[in-house]
Amino acid sequence: MKRLIDDQLLHWKTSSRRKPLIIRGGRQIGKTWSVDRFGQDHFGSIVKIDLEKRRDLHDIFAGDLSSQTILSQLALVAGQRIVPGETLLFLDEIQACPRALMALRYLYEEHPALYVVAAGSLLEFALGDLSFPVGRVRFLDMYPMTFAEFLWAGGQQQLAEILQKPPVQLDRAVHHLLLNQLRQYFFVGGMPEAVRAYHENLSVLDAFEVQTEILDSYRQDFAKYAARADKNCLDGVLVNCAAKVGEQIKYARLVEGFSNPTIHKAFDLLCMAKVLNRIPAVKTVGQPLGAGINNKKFKSSLIDIGLMQRLNRLPVDIEIRQQDLLTIYRGKLAEQFVAQELLVTQNSELYYWARAARGSTAEVDYLVNKDDRIYAVEVKSGKGGSLKSLHMLLDNYPACREGLVLYSGPWAELPEQKIRFIPLYYAGSIV
Repeated sequence: MKRLIDDQLLHWKTSSRRKPLIIRGGRQIGKTWSVDRFGQDHFGSIVKIDLEKRRDLHDIFAGDLSSQTILSQLALVAGQRIVPGETLLFLDEIQACPRALMALRYLYEEHPALYVVAAGSLLEFALGDLSFPVGRVRFLDMYPMTFAEFLWAGGQQQLAEILQKPPVQLDRAVHHLLLNQLRQYFFVGGMPEAVRAYHENLSVLDAFEVQTEILDSYRQDFAKYAARADKNCLDGVLVNCAAKVGEQIKYARLVEGFSNPTIHKAFDLLCMAKVLNRIPAVKTVGQPLGAGINNKKFKSSLIDIGLMQRLNRLPVDIEIRQQDLLTIYRGKLAEQFVAQELLVTQNSELYYWARAARGSTAEVDYLVNKDDRIYAVEVKSGKGGSLKSLHMLLDNYPACREGLVLYSGPWAELPEQKIRFIPLYYAGSIV
């Protein structure tokens, strides 16, 4: 399956300032598969070490972190030579061996020609216990499959290519075809195994089985957080955040039976594990966007829209027949979809606007950056309505150049109001 990360990996390989690459992301989003294929396609050989399965190999990193010592022992284990400039050394599930993370520094300093990729989930847990050498590695975040990647996986290359370009007015038939494909994506989501299961038999039920298995594995991971958070609290936070996508999060209302500090810690841990994404509000809109954060206001999105709908146990036979995608589950799936697509293009730096005035309910769903320009993004069920909050933001903050309204209708614009109406499926390419 074609992934957007493919081009980023190739750019890293050809960069004159190449450093060891650490790929971060939640579990089961396709990190291992993508690096394996990259190694097979672009290198003479690949040496892959899974540090979660091969815990017996942790001793290699336990003592001397000299790169020559480490490479010699890894070559013996793999039964093949590791040649700088020719071999890709792939350290998978590197979070299982924190000393291997430390060794990346010496691999870079002593063998700069060596191609090294590491991948892992729960990496922030491991990094939190280390004095990690800043500037010796490069990080690359990976996400579940976007809508365009979902289309590629289903053989819809032409539709996927449309979404790689800026939004334009499309033929009516193409517009409806994309909306119908997006309807399937709303329920299948972007976890690669679920996408594969769906495309094999065009059965959302097969995808649902995979989603349930993935959620079970996430819950099994809660045992790894045991020293930091109550597993029942973690589960409650996960389930209730899935139901509150698009809403401001209040710890006291999130889970019953736990204190606010306990809930807060559980929420933060799920964000560290890349299962949840924290989307802070800003009080003022200007560059840099993060400077105006209101630390008391934030909302969240889940790692994947398919997992979100499974956690909410939606009556799929009813919801999937809704004519307007923005009415499915009261618009929450649409808000999740837009957040999921924007997090990829914004490198996880996603915000929303909430007016700071007491008693005010004025909000705009998302704020995004492109080329030092700020855009306000609203997710609406139609062109009707006042868009009062969006107009308020545009009138009061000149740094915000334009309002983008994502909906189920065709492309249109109101230049005198600095607003464009853009089909929902373009969420990943609006900026």
